[in-house]
Amino acid sequence: MAGARGSQTEMAVLGALSIEPMTGYALREAIRDVLGHFWSESFGQIYPTLATLERHGHVTRGGSTRAGSSLFAITTSGTERLRDLLRQPVQATPPRNGLLLRLFFGRSLGVEACRALIAQARVDAQRRLDEFDAIAAQVAGETQHSDDMLFWLLTVSAGRHSARATLAWADESLAVLDAAPPAPADRNETG
Repeated sequence: MAGARGSQTEMAVLGALSIEPMTGYALREAIRDVLGHFWSESFGQIYPTLATLERHGHVTRGGSTRAGSSLFAITTSGTERLRDLLRQPVQATPPRNGLLLRLFFGRSLGVEACRALIAQARVDAQRRLDEFDAIAAQVAGETQHSDDMLFWLLTVSAGRHSARATLAWADESLAVLDAAPPAPADRNETG
C-alpha cells in the first residue's frame, strides 16, 4: 500500500489481527469499538486493505465461521510487516477541532453560545472519562490477553488524562467567560 494513510490502515488491521484472528466484520467492529477511542479508520479501507495484505502474504483467509464469513489471521510476514510499520515515525496530522474553530471566532457567535459549547464539551469529556474508567476496570479484569494489558492500559491512561485536561480547560474557560464583560454583540441582543 502506498502513502501514510495506507500504512496507518495496514497497521490498524495487522495490529488487530495480531491479537486474534477475526472475520472482516469482527475486524471492523474491533477497530470501531476498541481502537475508536483514539483511532478512526474508514470502513471502506478495511476490506481492500485485507485483500492487499492477503495478496502480499501478510494475512491468510481461513475457513468460514458459523455466519459464513472468512476468518483472517496474521502470518509471520504480517507480524514482521506490523513491526516495521510500528517502528516508523508517528505521522503527525493537522488538528481539526470544530469547537476551537468556533471559539476562535467567538466574538461573532457571542458569549452565551460559546458558554453553551464549552458546557457541552465538559459534559462530553465527563462521559469519556467515565467510559475510560469503565474500560480500565474491564481491562484490569481481563485474563485472556494478559500480555497486552500493560499496553492497553497505557492507551486508556492517555484517554483519561485527555478527558481530565478537557474538564479542567472547560472549568477554566467557563470562569473566564463568567468574568468577561458583555461583548458588543451580546449587549445588542439584550438591549
